[in-house]
Amino acid sequence: MVGAIARGLGLGIAMLALTGCGGGPALPRIAGFGPQPQLPAPHKALIPTLEIAPADGWPAGAAPTPGPGFSVKAFATGLTHPRWLYVLPNGDVLVAETNGPGEPTKGLKDWIMKLVMKRAGAAVPSPERISLLRDGDGDGVAETRTVLLQGLKSPFGMALVGSTLYVANTDAVVRFPYREGETQISAPPVKVADLPGGPINHHWTKNILASRDGSKLYVTVGSNSNVAENGMAAEERRAAILELDPATGATRIFASGLRNPNGMGWQPQSGALWAAVNERDELGNDLVPDYMTSVKEGGFYGWPYSYYGAHVDDRVKPQRPDLVARAIVPDYALGAHTGSLGLAFNDKGAFPARYAGGAFVGQHGSWNRSPKNGYQVIFVPFANWAPTGGPEPVLTGFIDARGHARGRPVGVALDRSGALLVADDVGNTVWRVTPAR
Repeated sequence: MVGAIARGLGLGIAMLALTGCGGGPALPRIAGFGPQPQLPAPHKALIPTLEIAPADGWPAGAAPTPGPGFSVKAFATGLTHPRWLYVLPNGDVLVAETNGPGEPTKGLKDWIMKLVMKRAGAAVPSPERISLLRDGDGDGVAETRTVLLQGLKSPFGMALVGSTLYVANTDAVVRFPYREGETQISAPPVKVADLPGGPINHHWTKNILASRDGSKLYVTVGSNSNVAENGMAAEERRAAILELDPATGATRIFASGLRNPNGMGWQPQSGALWAAVNERDELGNDLVPDYMTSVKEGGFYGWPYSYYGAHVDDRVKPQRPDLVARAIVPDYALGAHTGSLGLAFNDKGAFPARYAGGAFVGQHGSWNRSPKNGYQVIFVPFANWAPTGGPEPVLTGFIDARGHARGRPVGVALDRSGALLVADDVGNTVWRVTPAR
């Protein structure tokens, strides 16, 4: 037994030492962005590329590097794994301090992946809470922090409709009564609807977005695997955006074939629902680009059978040519393996006019690409209701000269004044981005 463990550990260390192997030649990062990304031939290898940025956190006084026209400072520090943000109408900022509930380890590959993710800062025990941050004097720094809700189960998305606050736990949407200005909610949660959860729960993050009239909630549910290796029975109501009627708890699939949707938003000019989606891994350094796309009711976006329309993934057996034939091509690629999670449309006036209607995207960063990709916040301009032009840097500098992570951006949101807030789950900070003066 000891010998088997030692051999497994030795193999794990060997695999970690093979950083960068197996992915094939890498295209320039920009090749994976835009409405027509370059899609090279798949590159499969016995050992997938494993290149992560070990998590160190920020040195005292350090901060991300703002892009041209932006400035940044810490809105709140000393948090524990802040992942997602929501801004209340009175300006209070809610932050989900959270992590996944864990899932069973299935063999040596799973064990190695968990070891890799631990080095990347992804193994922090979930605090299971939502904290409230308040900037009462308007100086761009939260001077008040309270625990609004605790005892949750890997909470992520939040949405306020009237006097009801909805929270997406990893296995259910729950609701709480909310009174404006309160800093703690003691009422017990009331379940609105179950969501696909364990025991595997490969993608645990569940986000929610209310419709404009508040009558429906839209819920993201990621796949239970990379490419259906656990069988399609494990993917029921997954890799999808669900539409939830909060009055009855009834859910239906609004759109499917979305491997791991996270950020959602209503595009200001068109009113269309958009989502940021993480695509599949282990096809090489440049496949498959993450993307953001308008989400059509009843639309199918390819997963697991194909990507970017009719590009068939032959790892999936049996295939479904009927579904591949109607797979929708995403609107805009966000780079291969960038971990694009956060999405917030600029629907306020704090930034110059050319930023109106465009999208801020939080890119958590890659593990399956060499060289690394993501680890930044970008802006994608929109014109005539659609993305136009290349991505523009908003925050960079999350990786230091040694290739270690000082921070990793996740959720993004606009505060009441229109400034951009960024949750950094390795730096344990919420950053606030404003126009440079």
